[in-house]
Amino acid sequence: MNDRSALAAITLSIAAVERDTGLSKDTLRVWERRYGYPMPARDALGERAYSLEQVEKLRLLKRLLDAGHRPGRIVPLPLPALQLLTEQTVDQPPRGAELALGSDDVRSHLELIRSHDAPALRAGLARLMARVGVARFVIEVVGPLNAAVGDAWLRGQMEIFEEHQYTETIQSLLRQAIAGLPAPAPQAAPRVLLGTFPGEPHGMGLLMAEALLTLEGCHCVSLGVQTPLWDLVLAARAHRADILALSFSGCTNPNQVVDGLTELRAKLPPAVALWAGGSAPVLHRRALPGVESFATMDGLGAAVQHWRTGRVTSRDPVNRGA
Repeated sequence: MNDRSALAAITLSIAAVERDTGLSKDTLRVWERRYGYPMPARDALGERAYSLEQVEKLRLLKRLLDAGHRPGRIVPLPLPALQLLTEQTVDQPPRGAELALGSDDVRSHLELIRSHDAPALRAGLARLMARVGVARFVIEVVGPLNAAVGDAWLRGQMEIFEEHQYTETIQSLLRQAIAGLPAPAPQAAPRVLLGTFPGEPHGMGLLMAEALLTLEGCHCVSLGVQTPLWDLVLAARAHRADILALSFSGCTNPNQVVDGLTELRAKLPPAVALWAGGSAPVLHRRALPGVESFATMDGLGAAVQHWRTGRVTSRDPVNRGA
């Protein structure tokens, strides 16, 4: 367990706060002027220095903003009120969570993370994947655990290094699982290219999607995280991709998501499908022309089948001439 009392004197720069919370420097400065929060101290060089308590509150504020709350209403609230509002707003049990991973299981895994018992965490998750299979592990285990870990981190109940340890454990298990799946034929369709935008450092969603798509017989090529838009276009052409699938976490700026997907759709060949998924709320609040968005991973299998059906139909001479 972690004792934060010894860390009270630690402060973070505005750049570190931007990176850790997903709130831009401009937003932090505007809130400081408009709402009087956060009011950071100043270091020896006169630069803003934010306390850990301020960062904890800013994480909660970002979570609530993503859920649709307005800054004028929530920024002035004290931390306990924000924690209560967070529980009422975003802490809903993930769909399917009780099928493979009940609430007691979630709590036990969180305790393993907090106790820093990495071997026990990995062994327990590996046994669970062996028991339920890769698809259910991704949807019913990793999904609920990601949500629980994210919420614990946002509330200050989990340190960043603990979240990173959990992420590395899951990613290692998923890579191992993907490597053990039957390899699709080199010309298997659809050919799916996976990646994230610049500024999106989270790759967990990519691995989860790659595992499910490989199970569906897709030929997957992952570019990893933070690929520039034009390079995504070049890669789609180089790999003859049928689908470009992108992952977005909740910390991604909504305008960057919308503007980036709109620009990418205009640059990609019309025949290349553009799929977007993840926890970024903007994906599910509005439809973007030419972009198929996924609120949950369990829709990928049906989407692949729909793509294949459409491909066969488009090649049918009768239908093509209709």
